[in-house]
Amino acid sequence: MTDPSILFWHRRDLRLGDNLGLAKARDRSAKVVGVFCLDPQILQADDIAPARVKYLLGCLQDLQKSYTRAGSELLILHANPDQGIPKLASALGARAVYWNLDVEPYSQQRDRAVRTALERDKIEVYTFWDQLLHEPDAIRTSTDKPYTVYTPFWKNWAKRDKAEPVPALDGAIALSESERQRARNAGVRELPELAELGLTWDADLLLEPGENAAREQLEWFCDRPIFDYDEQRNFPAQNGTSSLSAALKFGAIGIRTVWAATVEAEGRCRSDEARQGVETWRKELAWREFYQQVMYHFPELAEGPYRDRWKDFPWENNEAHFQAWCEGRTGYPIVDAAMRQLNATGWMHNRCRMIVASFLTKDLIVDWRKGEKYFMQKLFDGDLSANNGGWQWSASSGMDPKPLRIFNPSSQAQKYDPEAEYIRQWVPELASVDTECLISGKISPLEREACGYPQAIVDRKVQVKRFKAIYAEVKR
Repeated sequence: MTDPSILFWHRRDLRLGDNLGLAKARDRSAKVVGVFCLDPQILQADDIAPARVKYLLGCLQDLQKSYTRAGSELLILHANPDQGIPKLASALGARAVYWNLDVEPYSQQRDRAVRTALERDKIEVYTFWDQLLHEPDAIRTSTDKPYTVYTPFWKNWAKRDKAEPVPALDGAIALSESERQRARNAGVRELPELAELGLTWDADLLLEPGENAAREQLEWFCDRPIFDYDEQRNFPAQNGTSSLSAALKFGAIGIRTVWAATVEAEGRCRSDEARQGVETWRKELAWREFYQQVMYHFPELAEGPYRDRWKDFPWENNEAHFQAWCEGRTGYPIVDAAMRQLNATGWMHNRCRMIVASFLTKDLIVDWRKGEKYFMQKLFDGDLSANNGGWQWSASSGMDPKPLRIFNPSSQAQKYDPEAEYIRQWVPELASVDTECLISGKISPLEREACGYPQAIVDRKVQVKRFKAIYAEVKR
């Protein structure tokens, strides 16, 4: 008897290994064919980042090669998913379409439309939670509500058993030539180049795209840097983080594989400091899931603040100040270094993300949503849940028991860039300036002019005082 044809729809799971939905499809049939749909509603959105699409296309290219090695193939569509996926499934005579679920509001809306169209054509649908260690309804409070505060979420999440990685696709059966022709007639096309999508990104990416590169990066990180993570993660001039954020966003590596690597690393710990490093990185993985779970349960977060008092906050939104912030020309060295790193590389160190977000919202009194969108327009690891959660945390509008947190750029630089290595790397016109002046920001007007570096666009003492007064009035 011939195996039934199964279509596996890839989205945020661009890998063959440790892919729950794909493994379930292979359990049912050897004739598993992958498909990825380039969605115009995503690609044409005003928050798309060329660097992110470049990473995506690289992952798809790598995934196509992996499918070939496994005996099957990855098909590419460029269409609205609710039209393209059912049309392809029908053309191939697929018995079923499998996919892994997502927490984002648009993704859920899209998935409902695709499911409706498939079931109308009598094609079975099977879905799974793959990108989380615990699906959204699994971690709840004692009163059976979703968590809105991280610390109790972490305590509950951390004590739960974690699933083991699942086997990679292997021994699959590819389409026949006649089926390939039907697939082409249904809209299957070659994987496009970035320029064909109307986008340009010439800079190198922080992480090479694809499953193999992600696995190598995880192995490198868990071999040594993870043990120093608690100490090194806050220093932007150091290579102290995993650099796996884009791989996790696009699912170039499975979260169960990542967790298993931390278990193996924990077994090699020989000091309390090493164990603390592993624990701290696990807490970052929990932050990722916390933000995804609150996005699932509170989809309104994608559009605005969690806290009611912030919904009509009187932001000043000085456009000149916002543009100076975007360009890294605020006159505050650590802020400008971070923004220039973002613009040049499509990535920013997490400590710096907090610094620049606090500066935009608390010092420049600009709506956090403008910064959130700008990040999504630049970040190659841009993820709605994590980006939104981080910005609302920094703006004090989100799920945080400490509602007003203000970072001082100077004290942050003094603590986390004490030799001004990071500042000098990204603001090279200040390379000759005394280190103490660089990290304190106390650079004389004459020296700024001589270096071609702008004066501070605001007096932050005045601005912070003003922000606090506005906040107190709103709170009343």
